[in-house]
Amino acid sequence: METKYFAKAEMLIRKPIELVFQAFINPEITTKFWFTKSSGKLEEGKETEWTWEMYNHSIVVNTRTVELNKKIVIEWGSLDEISTVEWTFKNLGEVGTFVSIVNTGFHGETEKIISQIRDSTEGFTLVLAGLKAYLEHNIQLNLVLDRFPKELNE
Repeated sequence: METKYFAKAEMLIRKPIELVFQAFINPEITTKFWFTKSSGKLEEGKETEWTWEMYNHSIVVNTRTVELNKKIVIEWGSLDEISTVEWTFKNLGEVGTFVSIVNTGFHGETEKIISQIRDSTEGFTLVLAGLKAYLEHNIQLNLVLDRFPKELNE
């Protein structure tokens, strides 16, 4: 069962829209605050593989839309749980760029959907916080790495 429910994370990034937009399509930047490896830049109509080496996890991303400095839309997930992620970028002039990330298309029973929304909201909030620290202060916070420290599993 697909639902109308969604996960959402938003943040002001005090940098020009061109730089903030590139941070999500150019893996040379994205690997500083999110995943550790990518098969390439996000390009409309193309597949890209993202890898989180610390978790031994990879995912194929299908890029549906890239509107320069405006919007990115991808589909990702396992075959039975594909969801859509949409980034929108609003230029606030000298103040910076407002980024909104909305994840939709969750499937399953109510408890599963609640869990997916919670995890997605948390994850994208960490991604935006990591992006903000990296672009504004040149600090790599390692938020994604530190969310699930391997020592908890020992």
